[in-house]
Amino acid sequence: MKVYFKTFGCRTNIYDTELLKSYVKNYEIINDESVADIVVVNSCTVTNGADSGVRSYINSMRNSGKKVILTGCGAVSKGDELFKNSAIFGVLGASNKSKIDEMLSRSEPFYELGDLNFIDKNIVSNYENHTKAFIKIQEGCDFSCSYCIIPSVRGLSRSIDESVILNEAKILASNGYSEIVLTGTNIGSYGKGGSTTLGKLLSNLGKINGIKRIRLGSIEPSQIDESFKEILLEPWLERHLHIALQHTSQDMLTIMNRRNRALRDVDLFCELSSMGFALGTDFIVAHPGETPKIWSEALENFVKFPLTHIHAFIFSPRSGTKSATMPINVDPKTAKERLKTLQNIVADNNYKFRQNNSNKPLNILVEKRCDDDIYEGWDQYYNKIKIKSPKNISKEWINISDYEIMQEFNYAKI
Repeated sequence: MKVYFKTFGCRTNIYDTELLKSYVKNYEIINDESVADIVVVNSCTVTNGADSGVRSYINSMRNSGKKVILTGCGAVSKGDELFKNSAIFGVLGASNKSKIDEMLSRSEPFYELGDLNFIDKNIVSNYENHTKAFIKIQEGCDFSCSYCIIPSVRGLSRSIDESVILNEAKILASNGYSEIVLTGTNIGSYGKGGSTTLGKLLSNLGKINGIKRIRLGSIEPSQIDESFKEILLEPWLERHLHIALQHTSQDMLTIMNRRNRALRDVDLFCELSSMGFALGTDFIVAHPGETPKIWSEALENFVKFPLTHIHAFIFSPRSGTKSATMPINVDPKTAKERLKTLQNIVADNNYKFRQNNSNKPLNILVEKRCDDDIYEGWDQYYNKIKIKSPKNISKEWINISDYEIMQEFNYAKI
């Protein structure tokens, strides 16, 4: 029997899919869904649109005769509905990953949702078709942002034991992965209630032989504590941090039930920028309540942030959240204009950042081959570079001092 895994959503789901695969013993895992007997869908449910995408894929697989098993965040939010409507054969909750081999063999439909208090026991030692490795360090989130459903489908924050993470990193390094990415639902909360912190974990990870660079998922401004600041100048830490703002109007942050404070965040970003970091953030445009006055305040504050990267998107209501009950008061045309304004500001900042750092060599892990002699990778500032090379440099570390700064990326010949 052949099994295909389809992953939707975030880096944490990428990790979870690899973890699920590690428990499969009696089935052949394949990379071609068309010849699969069973399709395991690791779902995302962060927006209504994400739910629609998962549902559409499930329908296409079911209509082609596949047995479909649902796992991931959507198993919690939509699993019951899909199961009752016979859209899927089974529901496998995240706490039941270790049971997947047994579930794949079931001849009768099943609904095994489990709980949201679990900590994964297994580790991932290999990533097929990836140049870097992901390590999940925690699950869940204690925040209660008004637009977000994730705490209700992932549970409250809980951390994976540091010794398990360090062992996993050592194994990955010995298997040739020299860049690791720490992921989780809210990684800045790592160690909460215990004796460790994200900063202390990073310090210990940086001591592992073979690890050249550590990248981080998104963290919150309030989670950058003194232990984190102590490792900021370590050579193995990427020179890019993604710090979630979501908005830069204090009134809007209050509406969103966010913990960060707009003007206090500016000081933090400027401090990090002065240390040479490229800085990214998330921003939700046109959330309910974003009046012209609030948008004007947000924009006035936004330009004060030395941002070089942005993941900005127009608000999409998520059923089951407080924000979804609020009236949307920004028309689609205005929302698109506001989104484009932010993106243009940050694109210009990024171009100027690369110009200002043009005297610094770039340390690049080449990730893929685009054309016959064009390769693509990311430097220590998380900026894309395209490299023209007559020899195959895929998955190699390259140091480049002579490069051209293009509008959207850097370019070099070697």
